[in-house]
Amino acid sequence: MRYALALALLLSTSLVAQAPRSQAALTAADYARAERFMTYNTTPLVLHSAGRATWLPGNNVDNVDRFWYRTTTEQGEEAILVDAAQATRGKCTLPACEHRESEDSGRGAAQRRDVPSPDGKRTAFIRDWNLWIRDVASGKETALTTDGVKDFGYATDNAGWTKSDRAILVWSPDSKKIATFQQDQRNVGEMYLVDTKVGHPTLQAWKYPLPGDKVITMIQRVIIDVDSRRVTRLQMEPDQHRSTLCDDVWCSGEWADVQWGANSRLAFVSTSRDHTYEQLRVADTTTGAVRNVMEERVSTFFESGNGKVSWKYLPASNEIIWFSERDNWGHLYLYDLQSGKLKHQITTGEGNVTQLLRVDEKNRMLYFVGVGREQGRDPYFRHFYRAGLDGKRVDLLTPENADHNISLSPSGRFFVDTYSTPDTPPVTLLRDADGKTILTLEQADISKLVATGWTPPTPITVKARDGSTDLYGLLYKPTNLDPSRKYPIVNHIYPGPQTGSVGGRQFSPARGDAQALAELGFVVVEIDGMGTPWRSKTFHEAYYGDMGDNTLPDQVTGMTQLAARYPWIDIDRAGIYGHSGGGYATASAMFRHPDFFKVGISEAGNHDNRNYEDDWAEKWQGLLHTKPDGTTNYDNQANQLVAKNLKGKLLLAHGTLDTNVPPYNTLLVVDELIKANKDFDLLMLPNRGHGFGNEPYMIRRRWDYFVRYLLGAEPPQGYELRALTDRPNSP
Repeated sequence: MRYALALALLLSTSLVAQAPRSQAALTAADYARAERFMTYNTTPLVLHSAGRATWLPGNNVDNVDRFWYRTTTEQGEEAILVDAAQATRGKCTLPACEHRESEDSGRGAAQRRDVPSPDGKRTAFIRDWNLWIRDVASGKETALTTDGVKDFGYATDNAGWTKSDRAILVWSPDSKKIATFQQDQRNVGEMYLVDTKVGHPTLQAWKYPLPGDKVITMIQRVIIDVDSRRVTRLQMEPDQHRSTLCDDVWCSGEWADVQWGANSRLAFVSTSRDHTYEQLRVADTTTGAVRNVMEERVSTFFESGNGKVSWKYLPASNEIIWFSERDNWGHLYLYDLQSGKLKHQITTGEGNVTQLLRVDEKNRMLYFVGVGREQGRDPYFRHFYRAGLDGKRVDLLTPENADHNISLSPSGRFFVDTYSTPDTPPVTLLRDADGKTILTLEQADISKLVATGWTPPTPITVKARDGSTDLYGLLYKPTNLDPSRKYPIVNHIYPGPQTGSVGGRQFSPARGDAQALAELGFVVVEIDGMGTPWRSKTFHEAYYGDMGDNTLPDQVTGMTQLAARYPWIDIDRAGIYGHSGGGYATASAMFRHPDFFKVGISEAGNHDNRNYEDDWAEKWQGLLHTKPDGTTNYDNQANQLVAKNLKGKLLLAHGTLDTNVPPYNTLLVVDELIKANKDFDLLMLPNRGHGFGNEPYMIRRRWDYFVRYLLGAEPPQGYELRALTDRPNSP
């Protein structure tokens, strides 16, 4: 009997040890406390931070060095008007500042989708697939083209995931000509969606080329003389709908691969379908003749900077400033415009030029934003530099060890510098072209934020999969962390390749819901793995041709290192979530590392890039090739092909009207999970587009899923997120 009792006791103890960890249910008060750290609650508690500087353009020297910005004070929002030349700063009513902006820019009543001419007298816009102009003073409208038709329209940019009615064009400096294109989408494949409603659904159909399609969107470049309405087609074959910077002709608010020069000359870059071949060309806009100046070929993908195209046409000196990563870093090179021969390299060494902001041709100087050039600092911190075109000097204009957000005046004589780090609040200065501080504009006050118990994220450094490369990220922990406890770890991922999980390194009081999620009892991490930008070229192309990698080997090894470093991290309870590319990476993590990641939430994932727009995948995965056995070079990136490996809890979410990543991407995974007889959760959000991840309902469901399946607790029933100002009785 004693032996039987002892055996029963041993068995019961073993079963208790094997049972999943659990804790008491979380309450609405717990969720309300976490909600305090959402953006809409934390941002109002940061006072005296400067908003974006809006420089006031105009036709005289006095105007170009004035700007205004918004700030929040103890009395509420204020508008501040600054005269940089006079070094004065004063209040300006918001309507008055906005009126000055409109008045000085000469735009008048131009509509948001119109593109104003440099002299402010006319605007250009699209109507019925043709390009029109509107006289600002009289309102008179005139058609510049008449032969535009559906799927072959002028100045349109609705290829693939982009659907915009804004005219894509560049005015000549004298406001007499327009460079644009006629976009040819005839015979391009379509994508289809239907809305959800009572009665017959409405079908949405639009052109959406896919990798491997024989017919994709092309552009035919044209020049339009505004007064005569003469259309001159450039004498060249139709060009790819591509950019040197991103996966569209329109990047960061401009058609930047087109630059006007004197004597009716236009410089532009043609990018190959797979982004491996660039041709810099100059066109005679009167005759349409095109001359090839120089070219560059790469083995993986070409990019001309980060956030802004960093090549520059210098017709006055008969030169071109070209951006290249040919020596493993992003640098500037000076070329002869006539011969296309390299004169010399302008910037050198470790670190990247990310944005070329200005070229002072008279004084032979240029101004650029760079990263990774200052040893011993976070390589993602942006700094502002001045360099000579002769390549013999580079001056650091922003010495503070922080991330610097720069707004350069149109004259180039001044710049606004807002610097901060993820854990230190911003300071905004007005500086001259030498970097000398003229005025301290704002110093952010976060005392009210700190009084709520808020703490900043912890910057972290771990080693990559290779055991030697440093990776950088942020760690969020509960503000009431108990070092004697063990906390599940959740990875918030975005794998790139065009950006990373962390995003910018500037100060942000919330950073999405990362800190709020941590408050529920988790450690949340964001790690920029190999394959993301802003580092070396080798670093960026680490998983080129294998997008299924998704930086996951770096995430796993980094999280493991953090668990060894911090004993309060429970590495046996690892979760992951992300949106879009992050949704793709999340499902990949659950399928390719099923023993490591226990819970995943995949939102709007592009799970097989053969079902996503052509330019994205063909840039990062290469052109689609089918092998003799029927397999393809895209099989290694398709999540549905490894879905059978799922072991943990997975929530898939998608909007049914997502025109960026159509919901069929998620349904491919769903189909394979069903075939493999796997349990999973699916949330289809009717009539939602791509950006549903920040909706209160999705955030709440995300919190509930991790609380229930990773924390082992029961979430409060039906908690509804909203601003705390609407919840007066909450704790």
